[in-house]
Amino acid sequence: MNKQFEQIEKYIRSHCQADDYSLSISASDNHQTRFAQNGITQHIAGPRLDITLEVAFGQRTGSCSVNQDDEATLAYLVKTAEDIAKLNRPDPEYLPSTGAQTLPDVNNSDPSTRELEPAEMVEIVQQAIDKAKAYGATVSGMTEKHVYEYCLFTKNGFAGSDSLTQFGHSMTLKKENVETKVSHEAKDFASFSLEQEFGRLLSQAESLLTMKDFDACKIPVILRPGAIGELLLYMGWMMNRRQSDEGFTPYTGQLGQPFFGEKFSLRSTLKEPRLYARPFDHEGIVSREISWVENGILQNMPTNRHWAKEKNAQPQMLFNYFVPGGKASEEEMMKLVPRGLIINRFWYIRTVDAKAGEFTGMTRDGVLYFEDGKVKNAVNNLRFNEIPHDATRRILALGKQELPFLYAYIPTMLINNFNFVDKTTF
Repeated sequence: MNKQFEQIEKYIRSHCQADDYSLSISASDNHQTRFAQNGITQHIAGPRLDITLEVAFGQRTGSCSVNQDDEATLAYLVKTAEDIAKLNRPDPEYLPSTGAQTLPDVNNSDPSTRELEPAEMVEIVQQAIDKAKAYGATVSGMTEKHVYEYCLFTKNGFAGSDSLTQFGHSMTLKKENVETKVSHEAKDFASFSLEQEFGRLLSQAESLLTMKDFDACKIPVILRPGAIGELLLYMGWMMNRRQSDEGFTPYTGQLGQPFFGEKFSLRSTLKEPRLYARPFDHEGIVSREISWVENGILQNMPTNRHWAKEKNAQPQMLFNYFVPGGKASEEEMMKLVPRGLIINRFWYIRTVDAKAGEFTGMTRDGVLYFEDGKVKNAVNNLRFNEIPHDATRRILALGKQELPFLYAYIPTMLINNFNFVDKTTF
């Protein structure tokens, strides 16, 4: 465990007079190289430390956060949190801090990312710029490296630590009226290939050269993993046991029911090495293998410690998104329907109706129209209004899994009658 963290915990343990406390400490070392219009514009680098202390006198709670670990600052941290707690009203939902736990063995840190030097990051950017210039285009984006360390300690004996490395590289290519983006995100820098990513970027750009106007309608779509991941993130926020039990989400009364499509399953797993898997969360809830949705049946829902106690249930968290895939290629998917659209990504996703689970959002980074099994042309961007859990009932085929984000390993999906409601002029 991080020696700096141990010293901070030792101070808190010796000086905090509250009946109970939870101490969370996070440290990060970040490097971000930004580039725009074929030039490096900024490199941000430096360490960051965040310390949060939550204390309780009976059911009166208080908290304070600081970003330094000298003795004077830690004394301020303890006094401020305790003073706030003494002034506060009792919290009827307060629970004593988590005690000692057996934590899963996970590996979220990779040496190839830890050892990546800023000069290497700059060289990656320069190579991307050179490739864009050779294509007669401009490229913008960011190359980034993050190393995180996190610990949670409680007065009742919980002591857990986690470390994470993250490498990311994104590129937006612009040439005349064509603009599109690709991004790579992984724990290990060794998995990154600029040749592969820039090849994917050029392929997307060239597919968008012939653009035709397209009106919004209900139509089959091939949603690539980046688009699926963005929808799942919002759907996951809705899968809250308490909010559902209190009648605020579409999942009210649906536990154990076939609420999703039969082709859809969603799990959180510690076993997929490419996925980031937190061993525990901020409450000290320990991660475990869990199936949220299995072949369409809603089996579990994220539940915090308070609500788990109220419902005599096990507290659990949705710590990553693992969706089993299939074997269908995009070429095979295009032959399963007369016509449709291929969607790279979504953005500006917002809630329309929380009770129904309905969201709206926009397409981005290129939309392709296909007919009779072949891509015909690109089309303008579109706005959708959709209910993700209902869309899973219209899944026609699944492709192979990919890692669009560090927390999601998910497949391409062919979904029937996706509901587009408006179009853009770009």
